[in-house]
Amino acid sequence: QVQLVEFGGGLVQPGGSLRLSCEASGSITTIYVMGWYRQVPGKQRELVATITNTGRINYAESVMGRFTISEDNAKNTVYLQMNSLKPEDTAVYYCNYNVGYWGQGTQVTVSS
Repeated sequence: QVQLVEFGGGLVQPGGSLRLSCEASGSITTIYVMGWYRQVPGKQRELVATITNTGRINYAESVMGRFTISEDNAKNTVYLQMNSLKPEDTAVYYCNYNVGYWGQGTQVTVSS
């Protein structure tokens, strides 16, 4: 089992920044994919960004150039730095580990 705990959501004005963090614990493996997904009511959960143990990174086109995913292996933590936030980025953001494990979600609201 893997447990994921997320931090960092909140309310921010358009153009602002937030940083999300997700700490993994439990049965961590050396081969992994960690990432962030987001979901708004009535829509499917969508990929935001992922990072692998080899450092391979993937972004959704809608966040490319604005969001940056990174990790701290010593802390088993992945981060999502979100800049130039837009109202359409408003969603619940979920951390994911190796497809099958999800965090509890953290709300990000971009509004003036």
